[in-house]
Amino acid sequence: MSVIRVQAPGLLTTVQDLGREGLGPLGVSPSGAADPISLRLGNRLIANADGAAGLEMTLLGGTFSFPDGAALALAGSDFGATLDGASVDSWTSIEVRPGQTLRLGPARSGARCYLCVQGGIAVKPFLGSASTHILSGLGGFEGRALRKGDVLHIGSAPGTFRKKTIAPEVRNLLLPRQTLRVTSGPQTNWFSESSTRAFYAETYRVGEQSNRMGLRLEGAPVTQISGGEMITEGVSLGAVQVTHGGLPIILFVEQQTTGGYPKIANVISADIHRVGQLRPRDEIRFELITLETARSLRMEQEELMASEELILE
Repeated sequence: MSVIRVQAPGLLTTVQDLGREGLGPLGVSPSGAADPISLRLGNRLIANADGAAGLEMTLLGGTFSFPDGAALALAGSDFGATLDGASVDSWTSIEVRPGQTLRLGPARSGARCYLCVQGGIAVKPFLGSASTHILSGLGGFEGRALRKGDVLHIGSAPGTFRKKTIAPEVRNLLLPRQTLRVTSGPQTNWFSESSTRAFYAETYRVGEQSNRMGLRLEGAPVTQISGGEMITEGVSLGAVQVTHGGLPIILFVEQQTTGGYPKIANVISADIHRVGQLRPRDEIRFELITLETARSLRMEQEELMASEELILE
C-alpha cells in the first residue's frame, strides 16, 4: 500500500471527508470538510468518490513526501504549492513520481486547501466517517491533527492517471463572497425590527478565536427585546447565535449539537463552503433570503456539480 510521509504538518492539517450526518440527536456533530465543495471537486479530478477522505490544511500548509508516488489534486485556497521546487497549480490533477516532495506554504487566499490523493486517505472509520473531530479526539488519524513523522496510507486506486482540471468559469462561481446569505432563525422575534435591521446592515469581522466549532464575529452588538433565558434546544450547521453580549457566532462543522442562545439567522447550505474559507479579520455581512430562494440556490449548486462541463481534460 502506498503511503504519504509527513515531513511538516502545517498549522492544522487533519483527515476529513464529508462528515458523519444524522448523529446530532446523539450529541455528535458532523465534522467533515469545512469547505465540502472544494473537497468534492478535488476528488472528482482524480476519479475518487466525492466523499473520499483527503487532507484539510488551514492557513499554513504542510510538507509531504511520496515514496511510492501518487496521483493527487489540490483544491480550495492557494497555498503556493511546489513539487520538488516546481510550482503546482490548484484545481488540476497531477502525477507525483516516487520520492518527490510536495510543499505548501501560507494561504495566499482564503483559509483552507485540500490535498486529495487517488484512492483516498485510508483510516479506520468512526461512526461511518473518516473525518477528524478535533474537540473530541475521535476519527481521522488517531483523532488528532497531523504531526511530523506521521505516515498515512493511501487506499487502492485502480485505473491510469488522466490529467484533468476544473473549468475556470466554475471556479469563478465558487470564489469567496463578502456577503453570506441566510434565512430567518427560529428566535428572530426575540429581536426588535430596528435591531434586526442593524444586524443586516452591520459589517462584522471574523474574530481570532474562531475555529471549526464556530466563527466568533466582532462588530456592533445585536440587542434582544428582553434579557430572558431560553430552553436549550438543538442547533443546526450554520446557525447564527447571538450571545448575551450581543455578538453573533456562526456555528460550524464541529459545533455543539444543542445551544441556549437565540438564533437570529442561519447560513444557507449553498454558502457553507464559503464560511469554511473565512480567515480571522475577514469582513462579512449577512443578506436575508427566503427558504424558497435558499432551496433554489442549493439546487443550482448541485446542478453545477453534476454538469458535464465541470471538468476539462
